Amino acid sequence: MFLAEKSCSFSRRSCLPESARPSCVRFCLLAAALLCTATTAPGQHGRKIHAAAKDAVPSTPLLLDAMTGELQRAFTSLGKSGAGQKDADKQLPPYFISYSISDANAVSIRAQYGALADSNTSHVRIADVQVRIGDPKLDNTHGNHRASAVNSLQIPLGDDRAALSRTLWLATNAGYGNALDNYLRVKTEAQVRAKEEDSSPDFSKEPAQVSVSTPAPAVTVDRAAWEKRIKALSLVFREFPDVYQNIAMFTVQSQTDYYASSEGSRIVAPHQQARVVVFAVTRAEDGMDLFRAQTFEAETADTLPSQDQMEAGVRELGKSLEALRKAPVTEPFDGPAILSGRASAVFFHEVLGHRLEGQRQRGDEEGQTFTKELNKEVLPPFLSVSDDPTVSTFNKNWLSGTYAFDDEGQKARRVDLIQNGVLKTFLMSRLPIASFAESNGHGRGQTGRMPTGRQGNLIVTSTKAEPEADLRKQLIAEAKKQGKPYGLYFEDISSGFAVTTRSAPQAFQVIPLVVWRVYVDGRPDELVRGVSIVGTPLAAMKRILATSDKSEVFNGECGAESGTVPVSAVAPAMLVSEIETQRQQQGTQRPPILSIPGAPSTPVTKEGQ
Repeated sequence: MFLAEKSCSFSRRSCLPESARPSCVRFCLLAAALLCTATTAPGQHGRKIHAAAKDAVPSTPLLLDAMTGELQRAFTSLGKSGAGQKDADKQLPPYFISYSISDANAVSIRAQYGALADSNTSHVRIADVQVRIGDPKLDNTHGNHRASAVNSLQIPLGDDRAALSRTLWLATNAGYGNALDNYLRVKTEAQVRAKEEDSSPDFSKEPAQVSVSTPAPAVTVDRAAWEKRIKALSLVFREFPDVYQNIAMFTVQSQTDYYASSEGSRIVAPHQQARVVVFAVTRAEDGMDLFRAQTFEAETADTLPSQDQMEAGVRELGKSLEALRKAPVTEPFDGPAILSGRASAVFFHEVLGHRLEGQRQRGDEEGQTFTKELNKEVLPPFLSVSDDPTVSTFNKNWLSGTYAFDDEGQKARRVDLIQNGVLKTFLMSRLPIASFAESNGHGRGQTGRMPTGRQGNLIVTSTKAEPEADLRKQLIAEAKKQGKPYGLYFEDISSGFAVTTRSAPQAFQVIPLVVWRVYVDGRPDELVRGVSIVGTPLAAMKRILATSDKSEVFNGECGAESGTVPVSAVAPAMLVSEIETQRQQQGTQRPPILSIPGAPSTPVTKEGQ
């Protein structure tokens, strides 16, 4: 599915089980490191593992030391006689091996209906072993075989070097066998397939990265206090009897990513993140299900908003759901609209961001929407777009898509994708494409998946910024000009998907949660429901008329072929001359027949009576 669609539920590459993952619902979409380079003579691709620089490494964690030792042994032994290989295999040594280990511990607390539903801790280590056979120009990952390079295995939690080494040995053996099998398939397919449009190599040559930071500290929170806080957030919904499902979830995660490669890279990268997610559901009288979600994110639990702030946000969410139940269902619409900063951020992530990921420009199955648009104007000239995973906050808001090194061991960097409306480059992993042979630090993937070019912190800036009140006036004027009785204002958006393959229309769909009609005759704005935004990317991007002078942040999780990764998008509100909407699926089930227990007369208490 994800090969055709990029579905976003707008958390860091995580080895945590689903029960401990920071997000439990599909809602959208979003450090300086020491660099050392190991060089070899031009054209040299020997079997010796490249030496890392000596002056960049403080005390080495045992886990990284065990990874490096076993990797050296595997890389210098596989494919050679005497290492257990058959004669037919010994001429096929790997030219690249990497070990990635995610060591994550977390506390997860969940409440519903004002009562504690779950509270647990977890500690998980998962290793990804990547083995490449052949050479960078053509290897076992070619074409549809990219996943063949990765083999994953859960590894021991303690610092028992022998146990760690044996586990890595087991994963390496399995990975080598899989890589060998797929390399033979690749060579066979190369003899019978037609010439490819893009004959770029399968792997880019990059400098080794060495940065050994102190591992992230174990999670330490007052669980009893947070259990009480999360129950209180869920309890707020007792004030809203028509909100019949709710979940409040707190997750704080401390993770350290370890990376070692046969090129000489050695990385220890810590990461911490805390999140509170509140999710609530109601159903209108006509059977349409409606939901809202509220998230609060920060680097640590101590820096999350206060309890009063979170309860106020949840209360507004409840009021919004009750209002949506009574709102009329909107009709299909084609006309002017304003997207709030949050809505605009999701819109740019879905409509533009996915099509700027490097691998979308390569492969016979990809639509390649912007491949031929390089150095051409793809946005109005007042807009620029960058992706910068090196920044962790925007206007004091935590950005989920922050990282120091990507999942291929490359240093994160800011990439200016579009400058003054002109497309300049793409988000690159170590999979080259025509005109771009190197990574720019955006190779990302969930544990167990092959990294690809992905978004991190997508940031949209504008030189045509106006107060939002002026945007509203322009919206009304544009609607009058087009003979429309109203324009639309999209206040909040939940999620969306983007189709980027040739086998389906190059289209997108974004699901708004809160939509208002803004009437040209001065009537009060009217809340409506049941609308989704649809369209094609090239047309949608050219219809932006102006933006506001205030940007907003949307954090979330994005799913694609390399799995689920945390992302952020930052954008100002924008006015578009034309946007197309269609009605959402209606639903057939009626609201609950039996009234909710105790509603509406039972008084609300501060604990779970």
